[in-house]
Amino acid sequence: MPVPRLILASASPRRQQLLREAGYDVDIDPADIDEEDHPPNLSPGDLAQLLAGRKADAVAARHPSDVVLAADTVVALGAAVLGKPADADHARRMLRQLGGTTHRVITAIAVVHASAKLRAYACVGSTVQMRLLSDREIDDYVASGGWRGKAGGYGIQDPDPFVTRTTGSLTNIVGLPMDETSSLLSRAGILPRRASGA
Repeated sequence: MPVPRLILASASPRRQQLLREAGYDVDIDPADIDEEDHPPNLSPGDLAQLLAGRKADAVAARHPSDVVLAADTVVALGAAVLGKPADADHARRMLRQLGGTTHRVITAIAVVHASAKLRAYACVGSTVQMRLLSDREIDDYVASGGWRGKAGGYGIQDPDPFVTRTTGSLTNIVGLPMDETSSLLSRAGILPRRASGA
């Protein structure tokens, strides 16, 4: 039997980089689902898991013989769930909300191998403290475009991410908790090159 490929159901360059740095060979096929179409009042973890599962299913339908990895990251500020900003004004509002707060970054991951009838999930949370931001700092950051495609409108890997402290998985805050991801992929028979002897 041919060895299944690993397909990442995301166009995120950060997730691709994390996987390749860990030694995985990965192909890319973004799921392109409507992330705003979901039941109201879901908890942040339930919302992330629902969206990750939908992404994995959408791509697994196109690649049933391969292992599909999908992820969804949300930022939780109290009861409020912040996804990706829709535009620059939305990013500006998010950064004003987050400045000076401690908030949670939650990533759900889903691994689906349709032909093997394998489905596996994990959900990881980390805590981020952000310093107060001036209007000028927010405006400069928004003008840079660094907010695009990032939950909460910022990235921990940015040159100045405004973050003063984190607890928990750093790769989770980037967008893919690698310890849990590696464990799920191993269950699906996907190993990094150095672990598989390649």
